[in-house]
Amino acid sequence: MATTLKINGTSHQVDLPDDVPLLWVLRDEVGLTGTKFGCGVAACGACTVHIDGEAVRSCQVALSDVWGDVITIEGTGSPDSMAAIQQAWVDHQVAQCGYCQSGQIMQAAALLAENPSPSDTDIDDAMQGNLCRCGTYPRIRAAIHDAAAKLKEA
Repeated sequence: MATTLKINGTSHQVDLPDDVPLLWVLRDEVGLTGTKFGCGVAACGACTVHIDGEAVRSCQVALSDVWGDVITIEGTGSPDSMAAIQQAWVDHQVAQCGYCQSGQIMQAAALLAENPSPSDTDIDDAMQGNLCRCGTYPRIRAAIHDAAAKLKEA
């Protein structure tokens, strides 16, 4: 039976089993490869997307469990908080290998939507489920603080 999902503002109809992870729907069926496969058990955060504004690990959300509109890294970058976050990532040279960065950015966006003035502890707590093999955590924290400051100015 076909399922219709709204992804990045566009409706997509997919004909897949209900238990297929959203990650594979996004990557293999819809062609949005910015969401990465990391571990498959929701432990690394590389596959983070937003469903109705909530940061979730798409590797653990079954197609039948998607409860609202999905936003991936490809659906961001408009002149809102995501643009500020992405610019802060560039300004602070956060990415090294870059593999985890789409998940990191999506998690940071969810944090700033919920808490526009996060402390270091708030950032560390929110980002703890997103792993970076390159160890750019201090730059990630600095970029989030910078994005928060820019959003306050706007």
